[in-house]
Amino acid sequence: MPIARRPLLAAAAASLAAPRLAAAQGGRVLKFIPQSNLSMLDPVWSTAYVVRNHGLMVFDMLYGMDGQFRIQPQMAEGHTVSDDGLTWTIRLREGLRFHDGAPVLARDCIASIRRFCARDGLGQSLIAATEELAPADDHTIRFRLKQRFPLLTYALGKPGSPICVIMPQRLAETDPFRQVTEMVGSGPFRFLPGEHIAGARAAYARFEEYVPRPGPAAVFTAGGKIAHFDRVEWLVMPDPATAAAALRAGEADWLEAPTFDLLPMLGRDRRLTLTQLDPPGFIGTMRFNQLHPPFNNPAIRRAVLPALSQADYMTAVAGTSQEYWRDGVGYFAPGTPMASDAGMEALTAPRDLDKARRALAAAGYKGETVVLLAPADFQSLKALGDIGADLLTKIGFKVDYQVTDWGTQLQRLIRQEPPDQGGWSVFHTTWADLDHLDPAVHQYMRGNGKAGRPGWPDSPRVEALRDAWLAEETPEGQRRLAADLQRQAFEDLPYIPLGQLRASTAHKREITGLTGGFAIFWGVRRA
Repeated sequence: MPIARRPLLAAAAASLAAPRLAAAQGGRVLKFIPQSNLSMLDPVWSTAYVVRNHGLMVFDMLYGMDGQFRIQPQMAEGHTVSDDGLTWTIRLREGLRFHDGAPVLARDCIASIRRFCARDGLGQSLIAATEELAPADDHTIRFRLKQRFPLLTYALGKPGSPICVIMPQRLAETDPFRQVTEMVGSGPFRFLPGEHIAGARAAYARFEEYVPRPGPAAVFTAGGKIAHFDRVEWLVMPDPATAAAALRAGEADWLEAPTFDLLPMLGRDRRLTLTQLDPPGFIGTMRFNQLHPPFNNPAIRRAVLPALSQADYMTAVAGTSQEYWRDGVGYFAPGTPMASDAGMEALTAPRDLDKARRALAAAGYKGETVVLLAPADFQSLKALGDIGADLLTKIGFKVDYQVTDWGTQLQRLIRQEPPDQGGWSVFHTTWADLDHLDPAVHQYMRGNGKAGRPGWPDSPRVEALRDAWLAEETPEGQRRLAADLQRQAFEDLPYIPLGQLRASTAHKREITGLTGGFAIFWGVRRA
């Protein structure tokens, strides 16, 4: 889920802060202002990017993705595949240990893979194709498949949320629909639970026994992960201006997600650098709850399309300069192989509010209350929510616009009760382009009902097209199926794309080694 814009409860960050390290140690401490409050910790249970970023510090993965979007072995030494493609054998690197000192064994990895597969769309497809997943020995994992699954390592190494992190077996066997709260991984940093104050701070220490992968230094999530800081502190700030002021005053080294209106000021400060960690951007989405009226009716969902303007949404978040956004965006990230103009007239034709009103009436809307959720402490999503509430009201929906904090909203979104019993009808979020690359990783383009992500769309046709894409081995066939899938998505509307945002991060000039993609802490150093 989204790149955040405004964290929570900064007063607590000041009053409850842990004692400062001695000034002589300052060069070994990185002070980071994250995109939002770290209200949850489990990177398999949550799709929030702040949780994913935290998870990659604490946990490691069997595979990673390099700067060319290629999957490479990480904890895995490598793998072999049988001639018929039905048996995959993965060998672990030697010397891997968890933060509690226990060795990383195949059984830990298998339990972790199973838990991940229960939560992730591509993982669900992988486990459905698996006849047997078992250890061949303490350091060898063996998949026996029912049918070929060429995306196996892609599933285990993709960096988009949720991620397949490796936990000790005792933690990985936790019900995948319950959060793991004990953070014991084998990654380059140890989580310091005694210093975690939700809404204020989190802290990490370099794991002295971490064994980086031999060879070149890490680029993105693949390669040798070298931690150059002894300690990383996440400082949650109250609002964008306060966070920017802390960076300019030297109280922080790195501000993950400055708001668009602050970028010109930060860019003029010669002590700071603006960097686009993810040049392609983030895709805005309007997500419906399809379990309950009124949005369980696809005709009512489609009634929103004629009036929705992606430019209105993008301008509300990033201003009028299209340096920071683009519209005309479909269900796949612009400029990537699966993107096309199939069905795009639904969003690019002239906008017509009266047409939307007529479509809503014809669809049989009965005046049900639409509960629209937005977070007050997450500026970009609040801006999207404001536009959405106004749009739905103008079309003729009865809107109950409920604004809470981001952590509370995340907890509420998993509830499947009707809107008048603590549930919800619609919300807005953003997803990184990495999560909109193709049907394999596109969580919101699933039609698998209650097995899917909050919103729970049920579309057998979408699922059939996705399965066909997963089985297709030619680029031409994949592009054709992706276009068919986009056309079907404009009929079933699992969500509505709202445009693409191009975000930047801000940091002191002396902070170097940012590897791209998102906030990654290995390789980062103070020059």
